[in-house]
Amino acid sequence: MNDRKPLDLTAFLCIALLCSLWGGQQVLFKLSIQDIHPNMQIALRTSIGCVLLAAFMWHKGVSLALWRGPWRAGTLVGVLFALEWWMIGEGLRHTSASHVVVFLYTAPIFTALGLHVWRPDERLNWWQWCGVFICFSGIGLAFLGSPAPTPLNARMWLGDCLALGAGFLWATTTVIIRCSGLAGIAATQTTLYQLLGGALGIMLLCLLLGQTNIHWSPFLISSILGQGVVISFFSLLVWFWLLRHYLASRVSIFTFMAPLIGVGFSVWLLDEPLHSEFIWGALMVMAGVILVNLAPQTRRVNGA
Repeated sequence: MNDRKPLDLTAFLCIALLCSLWGGQQVLFKLSIQDIHPNMQIALRTSIGCVLLAAFMWHKGVSLALWRGPWRAGTLVGVLFALEWWMIGEGLRHTSASHVVVFLYTAPIFTALGLHVWRPDERLNWWQWCGVFICFSGIGLAFLGSPAPTPLNARMWLGDCLALGAGFLWATTTVIIRCSGLAGIAATQTTLYQLLGGALGIMLLCLLLGQTNIHWSPFLISSILGQGVVISFFSLLVWFWLLRHYLASRVSIFTFMAPLIGVGFSVWLLDEPLHSEFIWGALMVMAGVILVNLAPQTRRVNGA
């Protein structure tokens, strides 16, 4: 029996809080980019989140013996999680935080396409295909509608491509989780695979690429601790709570607020300029994501 309920005021407030945290985290990376490489900051905060989640699981009696579960799929999503966040960190070095957050949140479109291929019960209907077309048109407008090529613009395009690639890896991770044994274990265990793989993988890349220099400051310390505790740990618990008590499809729809809030924070705190082509492209991307999630699902009965 499904005891999940429609969204109420509590759910909306929680979703708004999560979208503010997830949309604004790229701004925090940018604010401290002179003191620490974004990838090193990601590695440190992911490590904190990993330790806290493991402690929470131990307290709740959830098994930490990841090697006894679907460890092959778990290792794969851990590697993909590390690569996804490494691309986000590299992208932030080349492009604006507003671009990164918008292109990253194309992930639901890639997820829908992946599930269309691998899950026969989740085929896209024509409404959703319209959403996919609108989203990719928005991506094209945001890229091709930019000013004439210059060395600076070429660098931004590289950062945009990295952010878009991170969105693709995020979606790939989601599809693997849905189509593997990870779908049958506790959400906290699946997340621990990702955080553990991310912490180890990104830290290793930082060591290999010489991205470990840190200039400590009170702001940087509070930023890393805050991200580790609030974003990498607390926000995940709130998300799991929402999915456990409310209709998951309705909860997921409203995550489109994250890129909107992220762009707002980027303009407000970083004074990032916004070109009209990017604004219209970003709106088309978000409209496409909303349409894919809101479109009524087609159900096949007896092969019809």
